[in-house]
Amino acid sequence: MVTDIEEEEKEVEIYRIRKLLQNLKKIRGQHTALVSFYIPSGYSIIQALQQIQQEQFTAENIKSRVNRKNVTDALEKTAQHLKLFKVTPPHGLIVFCGNVSEIESIQNIKIWSLEPPQPLTIKLYRCDQEFITQPLEDIVSVKDIYGLIVIDNNEATIGILKGGSYSVLKTKESGYHGKHRAGGQSARRYERLIEEQSHNFKKFIGDSATQIFLPMLKELKGIIIGGPGATKLEFIDEGGMHHELKKKIIAVKDISYTDESGIRELIQVSESDLKEVQMVRQQRMMARFMLGLVKDTEPVSYGEEAKKHLDRGVVDILLLSEEIGDEEIDRLYEIAKKSKTRVELMPTTYEEGFQLYHTFGGVGAILRYRVSE
Repeated sequence: MVTDIEEEEKEVEIYRIRKLLQNLKKIRGQHTALVSFYIPSGYSIIQALQQIQQEQFTAENIKSRVNRKNVTDALEKTAQHLKLFKVTPPHGLIVFCGNVSEIESIQNIKIWSLEPPQPLTIKLYRCDQEFITQPLEDIVSVKDIYGLIVIDNNEATIGILKGGSYSVLKTKESGYHGKHRAGGQSARRYERLIEEQSHNFKKFIGDSATQIFLPMLKELKGIIIGGPGATKLEFIDEGGMHHELKKKIIAVKDISYTDESGIRELIQVSESDLKEVQMVRQQRMMARFMLGLVKDTEPVSYGEEAKKHLDRGVVDILLLSEEIGDEEIDRLYEIAKKSKTRVELMPTTYEEGFQLYHTFGGVGAILRYRVSE
C-alpha cells in the first residue's frame, strides 16, 4: 500500500525529472556525440558495461577527430559511472552523457543519471545530436486524463484535465438563437429548422469529442458533462459520441457557463468525482489556506514567516510554487520531511497556483496549531 509520504516523494521526484527533461531537450550536440542509455529493470549491469565498452571500440572508427574524441570521452565517462553500481537499481537506470558545449573547439562533458520512478521495460542505446528523452517523458507523463464538455443551445466547449492543469481544446457557437414567435406554417417550418440546427450542433460536438478523446481512451479515466438546463442531457442522447466514450461518462452537472469559465466551474462542482486529481486537491488546499487567512478559520502563514514556521516544525501542509526554483524547493522539502510536513508542489498554470506565486511569494503554510510569535 502506497502511503501519502511515498506519493508525495514520488510527485517531488517527478517534478525534478520534468525540470531535468526541460534542460536536456534544449541541448544540441555539434555532431552525433550525445549518449542516451536506458538500462531496464533486472538487466545485468555487467552486460550494460560490456555494451558501452563495445561502443567505445566501434567509436574509434569515427573519421572526424573532434567527434571521435567527444564520443569516446562520453562513453568513458558513462563506463566509469556504471562501475559505481554493483547491480542495476530496482527500477532500472537511465544515463545521459555528452559534450554540451556550444563551441566545437571546447569540450564540456556532462553526465546525468537517474533511477526512474517506475520499472523501466525498454533497453535503448543511442548516440545522436540530441538526447533521447521520449521514453523518460512517457514514464513521468500524467496517466489519468478527464474529458470535460460544457454545452447549452448557444455554445459548447471541450477540454481536458491532466494532473495540475486543464486545457481548452475546442469552443463552438451553435449559430441559432431562440424560437420563432409567429404562427402559421412558416413558424412550424422555422421550428423544424431550429430543431435540425440544434441536432446538427450536438452532432458536431459529439463528433469533435470523439476525435479528441477516442485516441486517448486508455488514459481517459472519465468524462464529465455540464451545462445549464436540459441541453447537456439531449447531447448525451443525440450527440453521436462514440459508444466507448459514453461508457466513460462519470457525472453530469448543472453549471451556469459554457465557455472556459464553464470548464473551470465544472471542475469545481465535480470535486467529489475528481478527488485524486492533483489540480482539484490543490485547489482545495488553497481554499483552506485562503479561509484561514481571511476568516481565521485555522492558523496559516506565507512567505518568510511560513519558512520560519517550517523550521520550527509546526507546519502541517506546505504549499510551494514550482516557480521558486529547484534549489529552494529541495531545501524546503528536506526540512519538511524532518517534521513529516505534507508538501504540495503547485504549477502556475491555473488560478490558485498563479495566486500562490504572485501574491504570497510562492510559499504558503497551513499550521498544525496556533503559535505565538
